[in-house]
Amino acid sequence: MIIGIPKEIKNHEYRAAMTPEGVHACIQNGHDVIVEKDLGSEIGFSDQDYQNAGAKIIDDVADIFAKSDMIVKVKEPQLSEYTQLKEGQILFTYLHLAPDPEQTKGLIRSKCVAISYETITNDYGQLPLLVPMSEVAGRMSVQAGANALEKTHGGSGVLLAGVPGVAPANVIIIGGGVAGENAARMALGLGANVTILDRSIKRLEQLDRQYGPNLKTVYSTQKSLESLVKTADLVIGAVLIPGAKAPKVITREMLKDMKKGSVLVDISIDQGGCFETSKATTHQDPIYIVDDIVHYCVANMPGAFARTATMALTNATLPFVLDLADKGWKQALKDDAHFKEGLNVCHGSVTYKNVSEALDLPYISADDFFVK
Repeated sequence: MIIGIPKEIKNHEYRAAMTPEGVHACIQNGHDVIVEKDLGSEIGFSDQDYQNAGAKIIDDVADIFAKSDMIVKVKEPQLSEYTQLKEGQILFTYLHLAPDPEQTKGLIRSKCVAISYETITNDYGQLPLLVPMSEVAGRMSVQAGANALEKTHGGSGVLLAGVPGVAPANVIIIGGGVAGENAARMALGLGANVTILDRSIKRLEQLDRQYGPNLKTVYSTQKSLESLVKTADLVIGAVLIPGAKAPKVITREMLKDMKKGSVLVDISIDQGGCFETSKATTHQDPIYIVDDIVHYCVANMPGAFARTATMALTNATLPFVLDLADKGWKQALKDDAHFKEGLNVCHGSVTYKNVSEALDLPYISADDFFVK
């Protein structure tokens, strides 16, 4: 199989879909890999590194889309990319289709086979290809929030850690999944006063056992959230419903009761955001203010730490890339029910129910494509 890896073109997105080590593994399995020139130049991987691994360097990205059996990316394809996809061509990347009707319709028109990292599951009910980026985004959210709290950015001027004689900041984290836990870990490490909310008692028990009394755990209800937000200096939204739009857990009305200059960081923005006032921003212009509340809603947060993120992503995706390349998409997905959950659009049809419901589009079960 010919595996094509184009450069990412989203604003300030420096991640690459595969490291030279990952390329080498694909070559060893008998596949051809073509990568766009300067694929990893921003994160310390030269064209020579990729050539040494066995890849062929391509100057024109159109050639990559034209020649490849499978396109492997990091972020969802942009207009100039999904219009180049071909019928039956595999696209393997993060898609986040629920809040993005134009991309979804573009993939439908292309009749490609679009497999999304973020909806693949495993035996433990986890999303294994979302985990590494959730870890990065969760840890980064505290750093971004601390920066946004600075007066120069419109924040309240509160230092997360406080100082002797001055209380630390109150950090409220909504969602106790991978991103939420990593945010809590970082905020606790900085000495902040941290509370995490979740609707799973089992998950709250796990967090309590792991972090002890330093981390306050609260069952998430509208009332508990409204009460805690009033005291918050930094609120981190880490709410996830796989493949679906994120629910709006903080309304604009609630902002009126928050402290002036407090900060909202929306990790869920890729899925439409979990704050009513969220709108996707970029690393170039990450912050905006609504009703005196600072918002940080960058839709590709891990792109800021692109080398770490690229290496972590390759570690997670490589076995799946090899499975697709070795077996072809039908056999690979047929052999693994969890992998099959990644199929979002196939030959002109939406095959992931949460996406079809979010966008009011017809749904066809992925199983229909495996019937002989």
